[in-house]
Amino acid sequence: MTSPTKSLFVQDERVKRRNAAEKRFHSYGLCAIGVAALALVVLLASVLANGASAFRQTYLMLEIPLPAETLDKGGDRDPAAMASVSTFGYAPLLRDALVASIAKLNIETTLSNKDVGDMISKEAAASLRNQVLANPDLVGGVIALDVLANGRIDGFFKGRVTMESAERDGNTSPEALRVAQLLADVGVLVTRFNWQFLTAPDASDQRPEAAGLGVAILGSLYMMLVVLVLALPIGVAAAIYLEEFAPKNRVSDLIEVNISNLAAVPSIVYGILGLAIFINFLGLRQSSPLVGGLVLTLMTLPTIIIATRAALKAVPPSIRDAALGLGATKMQSVFHHVLPLAAPGILTGTIIGLAQALGETAPLLLIGMVAFVRDYPAAYSETAGLFGEAATALPVQVFNWTQRADPGFVERASGAIITLLVFLAVMNTVAVLLRRRFERRW
Repeated sequence: MTSPTKSLFVQDERVKRRNAAEKRFHSYGLCAIGVAALALVVLLASVLANGASAFRQTYLMLEIPLPAETLDKGGDRDPAAMASVSTFGYAPLLRDALVASIAKLNIETTLSNKDVGDMISKEAAASLRNQVLANPDLVGGVIALDVLANGRIDGFFKGRVTMESAERDGNTSPEALRVAQLLADVGVLVTRFNWQFLTAPDASDQRPEAAGLGVAILGSLYMMLVVLVLALPIGVAAAIYLEEFAPKNRVSDLIEVNISNLAAVPSIVYGILGLAIFINFLGLRQSSPLVGGLVLTLMTLPTIIIATRAALKAVPPSIRDAALGLGATKMQSVFHHVLPLAAPGILTGTIIGLAQALGETAPLLLIGMVAFVRDYPAAYSETAGLFGEAATALPVQVFNWTQRADPGFVERASGAIITLLVFLAVMNTVAVLLRRRFERRW
């Protein structure tokens, strides 16, 4: 008795189970992608919702008299002599200007002059003083100036502060918020884009409205410069030797295993290594951009070496054989033929390594890059800024702001995260463009 033949056009139970399993796996993959995309959207939406307001700031537009009898008692307009007037001497001028503006607009309020002065940021007096010292001829006249509003007033127009919360807040009051709203209605108080968030240095715990990322961005750029100058040539040279010239023995195998292990070492370990070698042993200055760059270089080297070796392996052996067959030496075949073809992968790996280093926080915290840098160091325009001046970095600035009590710094931290994400997105975009630009087909 012969068994019935099976048709290729009719699915049996085994084929049905196999096709059902394939569909389930396909569904699992789509679900995983959907969950990952949803998590990314939620994360970005949360960061944007909390940090977008950091790029807007509230200002008071005031006309400020600058009496000579207060600011220049000698009358010779000498900046050195005028510097004896501290910010405490300029604060009453700002307060009186705002009081006069409120009176001119016929705004009735129960606020005292001191309460009205508290609506102005404490940073405004320092800004006015710097402007007067830079141009002493302003003394004796009236200057129109946009000054920062207090952090609570700024938070009111961003939805962070409400009338209910102001009743329990010792730094403001519902009446101050009401007056601020009336000033905004007539255009004396405005909220606009805040370039100073990207250019100004950090501010004290009491002045979140004045805190900026300028020094942190500059410190990150300095460290990325150190990483690029050191990690790229060393990493590429090591990868070329290991892949093309090193004999295949136990020593080279041990080196390769250790490089792979170093790529998986937690970044905080590199911070401990940098603290022990660069600061304790070599005596380099703590929290300087050079030390930060050296630590990040150690962390980035394994990534660049692995990416470069992968790019070199991707070049077909026929390229090498053809070059050697035409009489080229081993070095000529590598540097004239293999390396140019591997350049897109090397550049991509380097930029990804730099992007990884840009977002690192733990190793920088261990080497003390948590310094409060209030002003741009004068030596940043010279090489001394790289070696001797204290600095901070974008991820460290985010960590620093999240540790402060004022809710205005939470907004600042989210804005710094947006800035950091923009830098990372730009670097990854550059990596993709470079790969497409230099990629060759064979």
